[in-house]
Amino acid sequence: MRKLIITFLSLMILTSASVLAAGVEVLPTMQSRSNAQDRVWVGTFQLVWNDFMDKVIHMPVRFREGTPVSVQELNKQAFTELDLSEDCYYKMAGKVTKRTKKQIAKAIKKKFDETSDILDQIDWNPKQEKLLIYAMLKKDFEFLNEFEKLGKAPFAQNQEAEYFGISKGNSELAEGVEVLFYNSERDFAVKLITKNNDEVYLYKNPSNKAFNYIWQDMWKKKSYFKGITEFKNNDELKVPNIKFAEEKMFDEVTNKRIKGTNLVIDKAMETIKFDMNNKGVELKSEAAMSIATCSMPSPEEMIPREFNFDDTFVIFLREVKKQKPYFALRVHDISKFQN
Repeated sequence: MRKLIITFLSLMILTSASVLAAGVEVLPTMQSRSNAQDRVWVGTFQLVWNDFMDKVIHMPVRFREGTPVSVQELNKQAFTELDLSEDCYYKMAGKVTKRTKKQIAKAIKKKFDETSDILDQIDWNPKQEKLLIYAMLKKDFEFLNEFEKLGKAPFAQNQEAEYFGISKGNSELAEGVEVLFYNSERDFAVKLITKNNDEVYLYKNPSNKAFNYIWQDMWKKKSYFKGITEFKNNDELKVPNIKFAEEKMFDEVTNKRIKGTNLVIDKAMETIKFDMNNKGVELKSEAAMSIATCSMPSPEEMIPREFNFDDTFVIFLREVKKQKPYFALRVHDISKFQN
């Protein structure tokens, strides 16, 4: 039996409190297809999957019973730790023991001053030897300037939301917004500038396709846009507060024998806590996967524009100078995202 003790880094973002179900579908990859109107993706589980492939089995994951599309997408490793700064994630892998639990808890406390929402859900006294791969991703950043609190207003049909943004005539906050494109009041995108190494992209009325397609489509429209990219004094910005917490068990990857190994993934999970208001964004995400085995391997002035995100839209978070986002959220039913 080969001994395996691998210590990595890890990745995570903000809040605490118990995980509450908001009815938002959590996707394993940006490429994942879904019919859900409200859905979210964050790169934490992909980090865990990457380490399982690269450090444990040294090959793509394939199941004897057939490999689901979601696993094929995870195997592509379209998101890696290179798309993040080292200071915002932590990763660790080792045997499932109480000592490992203490090691993780101590590390995330030291690095992020955080506690875990998922460690207590793991059986730390397994009847057989198991491997745990864990990751935390944590982001907490402020907008360049605090936006105005705009109060309640309608969102889509028969819904209401709390908003923040910039009212017409308030040019003092304009430097915190960059216009990517504005084709109409139903089709536009902006970037909110922060004090940190992060960017917030908001895209109104996107298609219902996979996040990677929406991301590419946003940039394609920006490349064609010939209008004014600065936020003007008579423009308006209105963004709903977003707050939710989700927990996802990726059952489609568990309890299946992995080809070429005697390994079985017996638990795969991810948590996401997200909070965006007039001050900034807080994000905290954890992912863990336990593996059982018999033998453990070690333009010119234009008419006033209204950038009102008051109907279906998508949020992307990306670090400055990185090519890919680390978070994506599609908002359709606003009632799922406000307390």
